[in-house]
Amino acid sequence: MTKLTAMAAMTLVLAACRPAATTPSHDIPAAMSQTATTLLQSKFLHSASIAVVYRGKEFVLHQGELEAGKANPPNDATLYEIGSVSKTFAGLLLAAAVLDRKAALDDPIQKYLPAAYPNLQSEGQPIRLRHLITHTSNMPGMMPLQVNTVLKDFTAHTTPAQLNAAYATYGQPQFWQELHTVSIHGPLGKDYAYSSAGTELIAHTLEKIYGMSYEALLTRFIAREAGMRDTWLRLSAKDASRLAPGYHSDNPVITTPMPQLPWGAAGNLKSTMPDMAKYLRLQLSANQAVVESHKPLVRFKDDFSIGYFWNIGSNRQLGTHYVHHGGVPRAQSYAYIVPKYQLGVFIITNQSGDDTAGAMESSLAHIFDTVEALETAQ
Repeated sequence: MTKLTAMAAMTLVLAACRPAATTPSHDIPAAMSQTATTLLQSKFLHSASIAVVYRGKEFVLHQGELEAGKANPPNDATLYEIGSVSKTFAGLLLAAAVLDRKAALDDPIQKYLPAAYPNLQSEGQPIRLRHLITHTSNMPGMMPLQVNTVLKDFTAHTTPAQLNAAYATYGQPQFWQELHTVSIHGPLGKDYAYSSAGTELIAHTLEKIYGMSYEALLTRFIAREAGMRDTWLRLSAKDASRLAPGYHSDNPVITTPMPQLPWGAAGNLKSTMPDMAKYLRLQLSANQAVVESHKPLVRFKDDFSIGYFWNIGSNRQLGTHYVHHGGVPRAQSYAYIVPKYQLGVFIITNQSGDDTAGAMESSLAHIFDTVEALETAQ
């Protein structure tokens, strides 16, 4: 959701996993504990939760304190803001629609819009669904457009309040109005330009296809396919008390949650670690929509492609793998899907700053090295 997310999606997915400083333990729970311990050595971080699915077995770990000094560790009931990992859910739903022949990747987005938007084209070519799900539509990163300026200085202490103000009266009607002002430049389907605004258009497209709200469609799909019943776009008053508090940048004061986006598909999901373990299991399965969503649709480099919002990396240790970073003003996360080892990893911390993503990726080396050692020993 943040400027950091856009950069991380391009740069971090291309990097090979960093080696662990010590020989890994041949034990998944121990490696998870090492990962959390390493991560929590980072400045400003004091809580982490990790879910791992490895060859059919599930593991969940919570470590640290949600609020420093309050002895309140996260637990299986804690709801986290998973940020832009939400986009992979929208990609999965669109993959299912494509398999159902209710949509085609080459459909122009105009087919699903409520009014004419002749501006959503470039060089005589219309923006198509495939451009939106591969971040090659040249759509702006965020809407309202003013948010793109706010996120240029993501770590400024004023950023959360500015985001709240920007979205306070910004819903779907305002989105449709502002969409008329968007200008698209450059060839479509070629250059990576991360766009949460494009993801919101995918959510609307799904509503148009299925005749129900994106929220209802998503809730029904994940409950049916993965048994996920504690993952939400909006929280009830009852569940809001379970939402993890979080910290923005170096500010020691708890900050507000990510404001609600017009549809929420780009970064408003909240979930528990047991539910995220179920999501990892689904992503490692032979579910037809999952298989479709993992197809590489645009190749940017030999070791970097993109599918239905999933960034697809390749390196010696993990082989071909699927990864997405999530970032909101008070939480950051990573989801990794590694078919080579039937491994899925989701990690999250309730702090969001410039160094948070890099710290998470470095700490994950404990898990990846352990799995590689286990596989080698077999």
